[in-house]
Amino acid sequence: MSNNPLALPETFDFHGQSVRWGRMGQKGPAVVMVHGTPFSSYVWRRIAPLLAEHYQVFYYDLLGYGQSEQKEGQDVSLGIQNDLLTELLAHWEVERPHVVAHDFGGATSLRAHLLNKADYASLTLIDPVAIAPWGTPLIRHVRRHEQAFSEAPAYVHEAIVNAYIKGSTHRPLHAEDFHAYVKPWTGDVGQAAFYRQIVQMDEQYTDEIEHRFDEIRCPVQLLWGEQDDWIPITQGDELARRIPGITYVRVPGAGHLVQEEAPEVIVAQLFNFFRT
Repeated sequence: MSNNPLALPETFDFHGQSVRWGRMGQKGPAVVMVHGTPFSSYVWRRIAPLLAEHYQVFYYDLLGYGQSEQKEGQDVSLGIQNDLLTELLAHWEVERPHVVAHDFGGATSLRAHLLNKADYASLTLIDPVAIAPWGTPLIRHVRRHEQAFSEAPAYVHEAIVNAYIKGSTHRPLHAEDFHAYVKPWTGDVGQAAFYRQIVQMDEQYTDEIEHRFDEIRCPVQLLWGEQDDWIPITQGDELARRIPGITYVRVPGAGHLVQEEAPEVIVAQLFNFFRT
């Protein structure tokens, strides 16, 4: 199971752009899984099948990511991803799902809840982008020099993407999994898309919601990899202080991509959290 990507057989038209999605499980409450950057729904492949034994699990690739459409001039910022999530929930006819969100998916889910009034049964955040400051040194550098990066020779670009994704885990990824994360960002279209999403990263999108965490209308669980080199655990500690009544779990031995290094911790915490 570990290396089988989740099937994304369905296409949703979002303002003339194709978004790929899939679902597993035929019974139980709905669970919606939202990945982060620079990843795809592939991150949920070890987790979704186990949840699907008891829940209806929905997952998708963010606009501009994975198998969803990538094109020139596209808005793939956090300012649009919450609108996409809200429209997907309506398309799926899902009301008050359990939402599980990682990294950018965290900001997306929080924005959909606080700005678009999407209601959740619960919200589980995994190493989320939620409070400033955020963004790695690479992100800050690319934002200053997008053209130089987007037009770099392919071998230079691939070396950058490889090094970047390697930093997302505390222990090395399996080669097949590593390739699955790198592949959407290769080739002319993928290379341009990689730098497009970085240039559009802006802390204004979390600034808009940071002061509203006390307005969250559902139980919140926060999981954070203690060895996260992208968003340090101190950010998790601070976020946990800001959200009233939160359940906070620090995950030892895991980096930013907890789904790869401690999927069993996520599954156990989700089953427990959903039931309580």
